[in-house]
Amino acid sequence: MLLGLLYPTKGHIEVFGKSPRHVATKSRIGYLPEESYLYRYLNSYETLDFFGNLFHLTNDERRQRSEQLLDMVGLNQTRTRSVGEFSKGMQRRIGLAQALINDPDLVILDEPTAGLDPIGCREVKDLILALARRGKTVILSSHLLSDVEDVCDRVVIYYGGKIQAMGELKDLLANRDAVRITTPPLSRETTQKVMELIRHDVAEDKIRIDNPTQNLESYFLDVVAKAKQAAAETSGAQSGGKVAAYLQAGATVKPATDKVLERLTAPAPVKEEVTPAAAPAASVNQAKLDSLSKPERAASEASVSSAATSPAPSATPATEVKPADLAKANEKLSSLLNKPKS
Repeated sequence: MLLGLLYPTKGHIEVFGKSPRHVATKSRIGYLPEESYLYRYLNSYETLDFFGNLFHLTNDERRQRSEQLLDMVGLNQTRTRSVGEFSKGMQRRIGLAQALINDPDLVILDEPTAGLDPIGCREVKDLILALARRGKTVILSSHLLSDVEDVCDRVVIYYGGKIQAMGELKDLLANRDAVRITTPPLSRETTQKVMELIRHDVAEDKIRIDNPTQNLESYFLDVVAKAKQAAAETSGAQSGGKVAAYLQAGATVKPATDKVLERLTAPAPVKEEVTPAAAPAASVNQAKLDSLSKPERAASEASVSSAATSPAPSATPATEVKPADLAKANEKLSSLLNKPKS
């Protein structure tokens, strides 16, 4: 009904003093439905540019706001991917960005943290608090009561189509029947003295001493922060950047660590030069090489002379050569050389 999509059966409703169906009034409203119905074949940047054009933003305004919003919701590195390829968490992120493209005065968020990891949930809640500090009105509809408790000032509880409870959150949750005193760690003697004073007015079974605890989300974020300081890498989605400049109105928010910049500025890995192994030297039979390189004529003369003389003594015993065999060898060699027989 606030968006003019449904009509009240009874009563009267106004937004900024006008009917919800008033076009100029709708231009001051940002809305994130429970399911993000976006154009599947547009990428992140094109989606924001399209919605910015609906609000008659100039080209420069659309470009600057789209850049800031994509960085804020952590989708700057996936700006060229089609929205139809996004996971549920990524669709919530781009849906939140389109709800803020017109810098609305009234923001209506229906289950904004559904499908987000704990880091993304914390970023959305920080964004809601930043909008509230600017004087924006944020209406959060959620079944996650821990999210409502973290960011909301006033709460309305519906059941059976009727308002069952409404008021300031701190007043609704306050327990008027008990008092909590929080101090730094005390010595045993000091604690006993305090307990003795309390026992004068309160029964022993009504007193409880324990250590304050934090919620699981705070503990998880603390562990992740320590891991980031230790430069632990993750293959999952990275956290987004700071709140868009036009949404924070001068408030400075520390940006998340830019892992892309860290990778670009890191020194290039040194490649080890591999020296090719030398090819094994081929073994050469020098005696055989020398015998083949002798002139043919010298070989013939050596054969004839060896037939007339006895072989020189050597370290290894030589086989006795018969004159008939030597003559046959000489005859074959002469025929090959086309020479007369010796």
